Amino acid sequence: MTTTALAVSIVTYAPDLAVLTAVLERLDQALRHARQGGLLEQARVIVVDNGPGSGWREPLQAALAAVQPSATVEVLSGHGNVGYGAGHDLAFQACREPIHLILNPDVLLEPDALSAGLVFLAAHPEAGLLSPAAWGENGQRQYLCKAYPTVLDLALRGFAPTGLRRRFQTRLDRYELREWTGDQPFWDPPIVSGCFMLCRRTALEQVGGFRPDYFLYFEDFDLSLRLAAVTRLASVPTMRVVHLGGHAARKGMRHIGLFLRAAALFFHRHGWRWW
Repeated sequence: MTTTALAVSIVTYAPDLAVLTAVLERLDQALRHARQGGLLEQARVIVVDNGPGSGWREPLQAALAAVQPSATVEVLSGHGNVGYGAGHDLAFQACREPIHLILNPDVLLEPDALSAGLVFLAAHPEAGLLSPAAWGENGQRQYLCKAYPTVLDLALRGFAPTGLRRRFQTRLDRYELREWTGDQPFWDPPIVSGCFMLCRRTALEQVGGFRPDYFLYFEDFDLSLRLAAVTRLASVPTMRVVHLGGHAARKGMRHIGLFLRAAALFFHRHGWRWW
């Protein structure tokens, strides 16, 4: 059985500390499970504080101390809000572990999630990025793998009222690759969500990590496409998580603006598809 070392990066901006504590507790359970299974020798957790000012460092350290994680823990702060992808790049530059988990501060791991991913990576050296099976807190399945988007797909999924989305449900199901998302691994999805990306460091190094010009949104779309050029992506249903996040349209006008700017950057760089 292969034993490895793992780094986990979590980028925060004025987080809900109760949610973050739950995330850290569940992460620690998964780390302990992998260690007990002989899959993990050592682990490092890097929390990147993108919050305003310097007032969040102590609350974050207190949340980490309350969990008493079994991993080495570090908080990076003082750099300001550099964006989601650039925050993860800071963590990536601060560690050398061969496996790197990019994790949202609103994702709860099942106890065996990391173990399942490490087993899959050991069995499939051609895989460089793994995506899990995900559910919302209401128990509804989330589909983290996507086809290459069109402008219409994004508009319908992100901003259309429920009644209109229902009229296009077949189209949206195809965009979310629902027929391919089941109980077996799904190889080579074009795009996977950045809420949970279990990566080989070698693959991330080949593409240079996230592009910092995506401040928020679409940095995971861009990274997926670039990683697919150097390695294989896979959706692994035995890795199970609960994702508490929401869509940009539910977060106010500023987030809608960030979403639209990032979408334009993505399509300009990778090619426009309108419908």
